[in-house]
Amino acid sequence: MDDYFLKYEDRTPEPPLAYSAVRELVWQFLATVALVVGAWYIWWRWTASLNTDAMWFAIPLVLAETFAFFGMVLFVFNLWKDDPIEVPVAPATLGDISPDHPEHERILSVDVMFATYNEDPELVLLGILDAQNITYPHPIEINIHVLDDGRRDEMRAVTQAAGANYISRSTNEGFKAGNLRHAMEQTSGDILVICDADTRPFPTILENTLGYFQDPKMAWVQTPQWFYDLPDGEALDTMLDRKIGPKGATFGRAIQKIIGPVQLGTDPFVSDPKMFYDIIQRRRNWANASFCCGAGSIHRREAVMEAALRSFGAQVENRMHATEEVITVSSKERDIAPDMMDAIRTEAATTEILTPYRFHVSEDIYTSIVLHSDRERGWKSKMHPIVESKMLSPQDLLTWTVQRYKYAGGSLDILVNDNPLFRRGLTFPQRVMYATTFYSYLAPIWNMIFLIAPIIYLFTGISPVSAYSADFFWHLIPFLVTLELAMMAGTWGVSGFAAKASYLSFFPLGMRAIWSVVRGQTISFKVTPKVRQSGNFLGLVRPQIAVVVATGLAAIWAMFGFGFGITSHSATGVISNVLWGFNNCLAMAGIIGAALWVPSAIEKSDAS
Repeated sequence: MDDYFLKYEDRTPEPPLAYSAVRELVWQFLATVALVVGAWYIWWRWTASLNTDAMWFAIPLVLAETFAFFGMVLFVFNLWKDDPIEVPVAPATLGDISPDHPEHERILSVDVMFATYNEDPELVLLGILDAQNITYPHPIEINIHVLDDGRRDEMRAVTQAAGANYISRSTNEGFKAGNLRHAMEQTSGDILVICDADTRPFPTILENTLGYFQDPKMAWVQTPQWFYDLPDGEALDTMLDRKIGPKGATFGRAIQKIIGPVQLGTDPFVSDPKMFYDIIQRRRNWANASFCCGAGSIHRREAVMEAALRSFGAQVENRMHATEEVITVSSKERDIAPDMMDAIRTEAATTEILTPYRFHVSEDIYTSIVLHSDRERGWKSKMHPIVESKMLSPQDLLTWTVQRYKYAGGSLDILVNDNPLFRRGLTFPQRVMYATTFYSYLAPIWNMIFLIAPIIYLFTGISPVSAYSADFFWHLIPFLVTLELAMMAGTWGVSGFAAKASYLSFFPLGMRAIWSVVRGQTISFKVTPKVRQSGNFLGLVRPQIAVVVATGLAAIWAMFGFGFGITSHSATGVISNVLWGFNNCLAMAGIIGAALWVPSAIEKSDAS
């Protein structure tokens, strides 16, 4: 394992995207234009373009376009505003972050917690050693704790040998959330730093983030997650030279002169979270709606515990009222004796669980919602723009699948069972921001229609629109162009195609998560593997392969049929749907390639 990490030790993260007031104005202008043109297009689609002879096809497609456009509206709201990058001055004493605390002159105490279950102790040790190198401009107390839900003697020995504190428990109730709750009962730091087993904090993580807590209402700060072991990839001309020869290299260089540098295999699973943290999360700061993502987050203990107590009290009251209602209905008495009410209250308090972090597969975003909705305290959150730690990326498609299914299923479970749109205490912008997150996990429903639609037309010649006419393109093309220009401006500095392709190819996993939640199945917590899993992963992408094969066969049939005049296809219809299908296949190709991807070190080992 040491050899694996040593290869990447000299890597450093890219700086955060620089703020530009001019670019903000350009983005907001283009986004407004795109929304207006998009609304115009959707209105025209409903009122003037449906093929009335094939409404079974026309209606699902226009519904899919409408749902996608609404998602675009939410996304624009999410990206609407950015703020200049400012790193606040680090606080010196407890009084700087809690002015009313009786020990305001005391130095700050910080608990750095590594939650682990079955990961390699050597991996956790790297994080411990890095945490011991954390620097701070003022005297500070830093305590490092390893929270081992695996109860392993080896992990205990490694932790204690490194001079850190080992914490374990007899059960795994609540999984990671329960692990954190148990550790909080045994620690007392003013600030908590949450780390996964593979998190390796940088020396500046406290110096650059604790300044936000000088606002007494700041509950937590999330820092960007950065995968430092993503493969370097290979330039297009180098790959073509290796596969084809000098002529291939010449062709590759020519292509790159036109479209810019092309690196293949740099991120086979589209794991680079820069789009999410540097764009999506960071642009939620203005609405106080950036949510916690677990690893790399820094929390005010007071906020976490106070929110837990409030939630506990509310749950006890709800349980007590429910029991009271059952008793009054069954006994037909209007009032219950005080002694019995005390007994009911005691039973409710005993049954409920006081937990700082909700026992849920998506405990991070769940806890964020609880804190944001505490209107009385008005807790705040902050997405810190600078990378302050490094982590391991998914090493195979199975690991990627486990991780993404957990995200999707957990978020949808919250949407169905504790919908934040109706939760008291959240502001309107916060509701919209959370709605954007949860709505995005419903996209596989209409994305499936976008994938199937060109296949249906190319095979049958039946069109979902009245005609692929000049009027159709006059409405469609301005929308696509303005949308692309707006998104280029809004996500400037981050490649967007890979993210869009991943979003589209995610449909089988997303549909499985949707179906599981609809059926009321529990989304179980699974630890994301930190080492590469062996095996053939093509079985995980059968639906994506089916889309590519079906689209290819449909395109061949449509071109053959149109060319020989044996089908009812139109020239514009064939060209439009072939291009549409080709774009879909490009999106599927990424995840199919990920199923076949093998790290270069493994390739060389197998060859030898």
